[in-house]
Amino acid sequence: MLRVPRPPAERSAPARPVRARPALFLAALAALAVGVWACWSVTVDDAYITYRYTANLANGFGPTWNPGADPVEGYTNFLWMLWHVPWVWLGVPLPVVSKLTAATCAAAIVGILATEPRTRTGAALAVGAFVLFLPTWVHVDGGLETAPFALVVLRAVVVAARLLRDRDATVRSWELPALFLVAGMLRPDGILAVAPPLAVWAWLRRRDHRTWTALIVAAAIGGAYTAWRWSYFGHPLPNTFYVKVGVEAATDGRWIRTTLALLLPLLLLAVAGLFRRSTAPVVAVALASCVALYAIPALTAPAMDYLSRFAWHGFPVLCLAAARTIDAVGRRRLAAVGAAVAVGWTSVAGFLQPDGPTMVNYGEDLRRVHIAIGLGLADTDVPADRRTVAMTDAGAIPYFSGWRATDYIGLNDERIGHGASPTDVLLADEPTVLVATGPTPGLQTTSWNTDLPTAVGDRELVAVLRARPAYYQQVYADRDIADQVRTAIERRGAEADAVTDGRFDQTYSRWAQRLLGLSG
Repeated sequence: MLRVPRPPAERSAPARPVRARPALFLAALAALAVGVWACWSVTVDDAYITYRYTANLANGFGPTWNPGADPVEGYTNFLWMLWHVPWVWLGVPLPVVSKLTAATCAAAIVGILATEPRTRTGAALAVGAFVLFLPTWVHVDGGLETAPFALVVLRAVVVAARLLRDRDATVRSWELPALFLVAGMLRPDGILAVAPPLAVWAWLRRRDHRTWTALIVAAAIGGAYTAWRWSYFGHPLPNTFYVKVGVEAATDGRWIRTTLALLLPLLLLAVAGLFRRSTAPVVAVALASCVALYAIPALTAPAMDYLSRFAWHGFPVLCLAAARTIDAVGRRRLAAVGAAVAVGWTSVAGFLQPDGPTMVNYGEDLRRVHIAIGLGLADTDVPADRRTVAMTDAGAIPYFSGWRATDYIGLNDERIGHGASPTDVLLADEPTVLVATGPTPGLQTTSWNTDLPTAVGDRELVAVLRARPAYYQQVYADRDIADQVRTAIERRGAEADAVTDGRFDQTYSRWAQRLLGLSG
């Protein structure tokens, strides 16, 4: 029987080369640049924790919280911390380094999202949702490893997706193992996020001896890094894990509900892609990475998840997965409507998040309170052996002061992280300055499981600084140094007030008026 060959359109063909979309790419970059400019003042307090470890390492003390003390791993972003070391030597402000590095990574994400989808509609969805999303602007400027980490995860998914579309695609044998290592050294949960793409690559290229060579090398490097960490810090996991999961965890579903509301159209489109043969493999690996990323925050409802930071780690991957589903929609008008709804929903939802107004004004509030306290302490003539401070917001205050610091939340204190009473730790350390955080100017009875009246003792109240309507920092100092601490903090506070907007309301109007140079 004569076999009739299939028409060319019916034959399986290798993946088409991606076409450049310069107009879309440039427009997206322009939108991203405006957002980054608008949120440039935002550097989150947590970023200064990393900067303190960086500064200590750059100055020869090793990656430690307090030089000379037992080292504690209070950061979870080793490579990000390490990246900033040369800039300390060069004298470049570390927040500027972080922002420019993250902006470059975000631009690279835009490049991927603009080129990987097969249709212009899919690409418009991916880049539109990404660059018009308020959390994108804040997390690029926030000073943490969020954008570089998201780029690494996205790149891993893209490499695996190319192999799933075309088994003969050119893929460097070392790339996915390298991305696996980089992701794990940027964040511990990075190994979970990159594991699905790595598994796909390893299976599809299992007959290539270079695959196993690359895996063995990566395992050796990762094992050596883990062994060094464990021996240096004395624990298998970062100290922050024991605090955030062991102390702050709350499995009440809040994180899941917030993330579903925020990303609903993208999630629905991505899941829909599982039911089409042409998109299912690619979307499956993307969703597997997102599930791996989201499992820990979904189960622990982590604190310090401002503007859904932990959901944003997988946000570019979801944008790409949704775009791939839109690519497969045959009716272009329907695809355009779906893309417009996804972009519109995501953009509006980003601004509707309860902590959105707080975060866009965060930099101003941090500058006139936390940074002012830190700089004020640095200005004093307190002898070096008495330069000890305790606080809950363990970022800008210890970084700018340079004082030996007790973090009585425990993120940077192994004693508290492993069960010691914060009150007992403060009584043992006897800091000369204690900063108490509270919703009102008066001293709270307890804060972060700490008996504050007992911990404060007979120290003198020298300053009360207001960051937000219900967020105060109260500074208590030993009586013999109280006057100079008060004078120094008042001076730094006045300097900050002179260059900030002088407002406390957490509103978008305050943010917009400041950007436009208008008075309140």
